[in-house]
Amino acid sequence: MPYTVRHIDDIQPSSPGGAVRFVRRELGVQAFGINRFDLPPNSAGKEHDESATGQEEVSVVIAGSGHWTVDGEDVPVRDGSFIRFDPQSTRCPHAGPHGLSFISIGSPPGSYEPHGPF
Repeated sequence: MPYTVRHIDDIQPSSPGGAVRFVRRELGVQAFGINRFDLPPNSAGKEHDESATGQEEVSVVIAGSGHWTVDGEDVPVRDGSFIRFDPQSTRCPHAGPHGLSFISIGSPPGSYEPHGPF
């Protein structure tokens, strides 16, 4: 089949607390990682880096607000924010009073080849 469609309601929450929905697995994506995270109000996600995988990541906030602690610095985000991380950056998302929902996309740097003027 030349495409795959899933609705967020059809992707079961996983991980401790059910904060992660493994979108990549459900769609069968092999070129990059993509997952959805839903943190409850005033909670924190998992602190980590991607040194072992070498993945550069971008997280897109789709609802709520909060901040990421990136290498010890608090970086505020809100609905509509994009935040990019180097693979070796230690990062941890923190939800504000209304929670924080975001989608994270990751791939090793250099795997994308720009096409045209975009």
